[in-house]
Amino acid sequence: MSEPQVEELNGEVLDQSPREAVEAGEENSGLEAELTQLKGERDQMKDRLARLQAEFDNFRKRQVQEKQDARDYTITSTVEPFLGVMDNFQLALKADGTAEQLRSGVELILKQMEDALKGLNVVAVETIGSQFDPRVHEALGSIETVEFPDHQVMEEIRKGYKIREKLLRPALVRIASNSAQVAE
Repeated sequence: MSEPQVEELNGEVLDQSPREAVEAGEENSGLEAELTQLKGERDQMKDRLARLQAEFDNFRKRQVQEKQDARDYTITSTVEPFLGVMDNFQLALKADGTAEQLRSGVELILKQMEDALKGLNVVAVETIGSQFDPRVHEALGSIETVEFPDHQVMEEIRKGYKIREKLLRPALVRIASNSAQVAE
């Protein structure tokens, strides 16, 4: 078979010398090696992708749990100071005392409540004697007077509260209406 070999594939006849056949075989083995290498890289990439997806899923679950833990901690630290206040209200309801003793007890509970709010950085909005400020006061009416400056807060109907600089609710107030100052 020194003459060009004739191979028959699917009804086609190809002429190929032995040297060409060896070169084709080497090329095929090179392609097979490259294909094997690419399959290995593909498998490594699939494995890496699966690990990254699992890691991301674990991260997301951890974030959800940490968020829930932070929410629970916040609620716990907020509610805890008020549990003593509730206990004292329950004791006051069970107490048999005079009206003056009950009033004194309620004042102590109110003081305890104010202390609990201060512990959470909640403070009352300044009202009586200050100038009306629409950012922290809500006027429900006015009181005619010539003794006080116009728009000075004269009466507090409901306390307003701030947490640090953020307003939780405005104070409901009545303000002075000084017609002498308005005329000037």
